[in-house]
Amino acid sequence: MSFENILVENEGGISRITINRPDKMNALNKGVLSELKVAIDNLLADDNLKGAILTGAGDKAFVAGADIAEFANYPYEQAKELSQFGHDLFDKIEQSPKPVLALINGYTLGGGCELAMACHMRIATETSKFGQPEVNLGLIPGYGGTQRLARYIGRPKATELLVTGDMIGAEEALQLGLINYVLPTEEALEKANKIMGKVARKSTLAVGRMLNLVEDYYSKDKNGFANEVEEFGRSFETEDFKEGTTAFLEKRKPEFKGK
Repeated sequence: MSFENILVENEGGISRITINRPDKMNALNKGVLSELKVAIDNLLADDNLKGAILTGAGDKAFVAGADIAEFANYPYEQAKELSQFGHDLFDKIEQSPKPVLALINGYTLGGGCELAMACHMRIATETSKFGQPEVNLGLIPGYGGTQRLARYIGRPKATELLVTGDMIGAEEALQLGLINYVLPTEEALEKANKIMGKVARKSTLAVGRMLNLVEDYYSKDKNGFANEVEEFGRSFETEDFKEGTTAFLEKRKPEFKGK
């Protein structure tokens, strides 16, 4: 499938997904969200893909927010539908059994910050900035921002950023635990590739189960500790576990098959 708003390149078991609207600071519109959903669905359906790196075109913005001109005149029901679509898509990313790493390059605001927070890991360039400035429009975040921001950086600081609309730089985001690394542009790309290259060599079953269990920790409807016990036991029944332990004892690299 050809896309108009995103670019997708698959190599070495990793899908590189680039939001490609640099003239609009990669702002999210319905086209971007719809195509991103297809790309994530393809990632989940392709057994050859072990994970994804999600980024924005250019060096000014990962995603500088939503395309305000597109939704400024939405009525109540249409606005709710937009929010629900975003929630469903970002939940799909967050709950994916294949890790998605956000490679953040510049402004990461509003829906862009929400998208980055839905990813499992985040690497930012030194000039990146983060924020949920929706309050400046008399609005609130619509894609999970009020929940995920509090989850990652704690209630007091999240509340401050949400009600003021202020931005924070990459170093502060790192100190708050919002991102994994802050690096120069070339090193950030190298680090993202290195991490996902490691992931591609691991057991997809084990990786997927760990991602699900980490997600369970944040769910009020699931007992992550009990589920970890169950999934640990199930892991012993897999071919990948037998291969991993055998390779360890034989002092060689394992060759996992995802079974």
